[in-house]
Amino acid sequence: MAAWVFMRFSGIALVVLIFVHLWVNLMSGGGIAQIDFGFVAGKWANPVWQFWDLVMLWLAMLHGANGMRTIINDYAEKDSTRLWLKTILVLGAAIIVVLGTLVIFTFEPCMLDAAGEQLPRAVCPS
Repeated sequence: MAAWVFMRFSGIALVVLIFVHLWVNLMSGGGIAQIDFGFVAGKWANPVWQFWDLVMLWLAMLHGANGMRTIINDYAEKDSTRLWLKTILVLGAAIIVVLGTLVIFTFEPCMLDAAGEQLPRAVCPS
């Protein structure tokens, strides 16, 4: 029952998160042409957008993994097959969530080259 309720509420939350994400990225401003490294760097300079993207990542992965778990339960006939598929699913989802979280919180727009000079495309406060 808890998984069923989670799917409904996370689905509703994801619709809101995704449509706001699409509106901010595509409709307000210069459209798709504006989306580049600098746009992401500027957006992730604000902790609100970091949190927004983090929640969207976590909910999307949990929602998708829960749906795949349901499919595995429905179609995997042998218990051993079901166990292995769920193990792979959990490991894959966990790796993606950890890596995505690390990218969001360790993103550094002020990149330096080998000589210690700031790269030209970097977006940094001067």
